[in-house]
Amino acid sequence: MNTTLTANALQRLQPLGISQASEVCLNLPPAALVESALCRGEAVLTDTGALMADTGKFTGRSPKDRFVVRDEKTASSVWWGEVNIPFEADKFDQLHQKMVAYLADKTLYVREGYAGANPDYQLKLRVVNELAWHNLFAYNLFLRPEAGADTTWAADFSIICAPGFEADPAVDGTRQANFAILNFTKKLILIGGTAYAGEMKKGIFGVLNYLLPHEQDTLPMHCSANVGADGETAIFFGLSGTGKTTLSADPNRGLIGDDEHGWTPAAGIFNFEGGCYAKVIDLSQEKEPEIWQAIRFGSIVENTRFVPGTRTVDYANTSVTENTRTAYPLGYIANAVEPSVGAAPKHIFFLTADAFGVLPPISKLDKSHAMYHFMSGYTAKVAGTEMDITEPQTTFSACFGQVFLPLHPTRYAEMLGQKMDEHPEVSVWLVNTGWTGGSYGTGSRMKLSYTRAMITAALTGQLNEVDFHPHPVFGVLVPAAVPGVPTHLLDPRQTWANAAAYDATAADLAQKFVDNFQKYADYASADILAGAPKVAAEQPV
Repeated sequence: MNTTLTANALQRLQPLGISQASEVCLNLPPAALVESALCRGEAVLTDTGALMADTGKFTGRSPKDRFVVRDEKTASSVWWGEVNIPFEADKFDQLHQKMVAYLADKTLYVREGYAGANPDYQLKLRVVNELAWHNLFAYNLFLRPEAGADTTWAADFSIICAPGFEADPAVDGTRQANFAILNFTKKLILIGGTAYAGEMKKGIFGVLNYLLPHEQDTLPMHCSANVGADGETAIFFGLSGTGKTTLSADPNRGLIGDDEHGWTPAAGIFNFEGGCYAKVIDLSQEKEPEIWQAIRFGSIVENTRFVPGTRTVDYANTSVTENTRTAYPLGYIANAVEPSVGAAPKHIFFLTADAFGVLPPISKLDKSHAMYHFMSGYTAKVAGTEMDITEPQTTFSACFGQVFLPLHPTRYAEMLGQKMDEHPEVSVWLVNTGWTGGSYGTGSRMKLSYTRAMITAALTGQLNEVDFHPHPVFGVLVPAAVPGVPTHLLDPRQTWANAAAYDATAADLAQKFVDNFQKYADYASADILAGAPKVAAEQPV
């Protein structure tokens, strides 16, 4: 499917306003894209055959430069503010025309694919790239049509991604030279001035977060998902760096997907993507064998560096960024489930990297606490996930993905509550993959092996007969024992050298929860508010 400049190829681009190009490479296979990237000096090969590329100035998303076109369609439906920054429709058209002119003498790499593994919920995509390795990223991350499939369809949404094109903020209405702009009326995303490939996948995630609740009564979720041999599905919510990808890549369970899913009214869940985009900082074969084995020919590693004198990637090297990444097709994981769909989940895990070291490493949530913690979305931004983040910073991100939500967070929380009512057998767990024995800088990060053991115990029913006690401040239910985990770790207060210091820190974190939730208080039911921590609770002696 190596199509150069032809009337047919350009005809597919005409709805995007593109009628000129020096060459159009349509749906190239991975080998041809790797060859193009190498010949053009965009990337180099590692000793595993993976393509290694740099993203330049931007090694993470730039949330302050993400915009949504405000027009008749979106004016009253989008949650406007710091997350969804309004952009003028005429400025979008102006930028679009400039980008088309910029691309007129360029080689264009065009990818046609899907978002949504359930055929009833698919979004047909057309992606236009300036860089060959970006088109390989699109091949890996989006769902791929079957060989020989007719893709002459009109796209439901398209992306034009041109890192070499920079906006003029004074003229074009952007904040700076880089931008990512969603236009729901024109069904088009423009990305310029940044080579961070994740802007493409998160742009489509934002689109689905808008369309699915509106049009198909489906809950979009920033979560990973896997399934056991018994067919029981589990989903894992969490921001980048909390362990979503790592913990869902379980050799004893089938991987449905690592980042984005939808929960339908009747058909269970489905993966939005056809690949994985995993962090590789300190990656090792011993700790994460599934991801390690997936980094081979056809995969991409971003912003990594070699061991000197070799072509072996040094995953401990953070000289470029701590947000080093790999992108590979879902099928590169040996136990991947294809098509990537599953039944309604029996277990829901909220993953948080608690920088204060207050929350238990695992706790069970009733409906009130589940709804409250979902709306709170407490975690820590991990170093390198976004620009200018150099160490963990505590944050509250509604639905564990606030930066991707075009609608008000209460819309998604209400849908989750509805799902819980419809599926009363579901168990909801809060898992702290962050600090124990003290806050960041004093305590230590919870061992991955212990976190895996706790999740496995929950999934296999080993906690069904265990005694639980409520946390004195947060009210979540803490198990008395978990197989394979030292008992003293389960009660975070016992891991601190100074119990009084723990109590004070817990009270402070509880107050932060309550303060954050004030912006939702007018929308929250009494049932949800019952899940709030007790900020004035008498502390244990």
